[in-house]
Amino acid sequence: MTAVEWFVAGDYSLGRVLVAEGLAAIYLVAFVAARNQFRPLVGSSGMLPIPDFLRAVKFGRAPSIFHLYYSDRFFAVVCWAGIGLSLAAVLGLTHFMPLALCMLVWFAMWVLYLSIVNASQLWYSFGWESLLLEAGFLAIFLGNTSVGAPVLVLILLRWLLFRLEFGAGLIKMRGDRCWRDLTCLDYHHETQPMPGPLSWYFHHLPKPLHRVEVLGNHFAQLVVPFGLFAPQPVAAVAAAIMIVTQLWLVASGNFSWLNWTAIVLALAVIPDSVYERVLRVDLAPGSVSAPIPFVVMVFGVSALVLVLSYWPIRNMISHGQAMNASFNRWHFVNTYGAFGSITRERFEVIVEGTSDAHISAHSEWKEYGFRGKPGDVRRRPRQFAPYHLRLDWLFWFAAISPGYAEPWFRGFVERLLRNDQDTLKLLQHNPFPEHPPKHVRARLYRYEFTTWKERRETGAWWRREPL
Repeated sequence: MTAVEWFVAGDYSLGRVLVAEGLAAIYLVAFVAARNQFRPLVGSSGMLPIPDFLRAVKFGRAPSIFHLYYSDRFFAVVCWAGIGLSLAAVLGLTHFMPLALCMLVWFAMWVLYLSIVNASQLWYSFGWESLLLEAGFLAIFLGNTSVGAPVLVLILLRWLLFRLEFGAGLIKMRGDRCWRDLTCLDYHHETQPMPGPLSWYFHHLPKPLHRVEVLGNHFAQLVVPFGLFAPQPVAAVAAAIMIVTQLWLVASGNFSWLNWTAIVLALAVIPDSVYERVLRVDLAPGSVSAPIPFVVMVFGVSALVLVLSYWPIRNMISHGQAMNASFNRWHFVNTYGAFGSITRERFEVIVEGTSDAHISAHSEWKEYGFRGKPGDVRRRPRQFAPYHLRLDWLFWFAAISPGYAEPWFRGFVERLLRNDQDTLKLLQHNPFPEHPPKHVRARLYRYEFTTWKERRETGAWWRREPL
């Protein structure tokens, strides 16, 4: 055995390709979503303008290339550059580039998306952003077909998947009592931030099946992750269980690219020998070479992860466990977790406008329609994930407490009052296509899924009550 043969995981050539192209596909979705939504959210005239943020926050607190220069046109250029680079990686072009150029492409994607996340404030404050950045940084060191799959990076990807799953399991067991008495899914499918087209059916599963769902979640997040570090085929079985449970979550709601990233990470755990049996193909042996400079860089990154892992480990064993936290400005080696508490009722902020200059009891109010969040009770929830609707997502938090909307809601309303076209592109329906409304108001409703009988009789997916 040569000095570097032990460094290469020869049975993971396909897993390495799948995780690289999978992450590139998620990057592509993220850059497209940023390109489509940034102007009304964080543009120069947006609800939370990036230029205002950059004047208040120094580079050291939020590293971003936008500290060097910002304009809306430059933000669009950054998005298009990210789209181009990620598309090249999705198509597999990076596999055939020189190793240094392949790594540079992945590094550029990471820098561009880090710059967007660190400058875009509340709209980008969720765990899947840090997850993509951490996985994307590790992907820089996966190499390409000219080198063998580095075993240390594959282990780091497993460590990331472990933290994602186990952290989520811990936050649930330490959080809401309903996770311990197995009743959380009596509510969750109905009250989650953005239900999908199958959420109504998931909600109406028999209660005993909801208990099974919760038990399955606890098993998948608190027990199975330890199998990732067991010998094969145990590790592959653990990864397969995670893939199945994540696909269940994909079917039951819209959670951006969180679930898809977990699935992609799990693909790297499965060896070529398993893929050959399942897919009935013969895979060519992977390269067993690795240039010394590449080996040195991988060792350096591995040592960095080892040191930085102190903070997420301390957080996971702490009784005051934080959920979805980054411990450094680079979003590297983070802690993860979701839905430590479950809301029992669903509230929705419904936005309406009127053309009447003077409001009276006879004023006609027309409702704005959103793409993803519930509104029209007859409109079936739609599937958007892994694409992420940032405005719709934050409206769920606004319905829980007005404080969540304080930084951006006034700006949103002001844009409706002048029919700002960039803002209206975020919506499904504008009831004032010719002239902007004279007044806009927000009303709070309680929403519930209809019963099977109500669904048959009325065709409605929801029933709602004004509060």
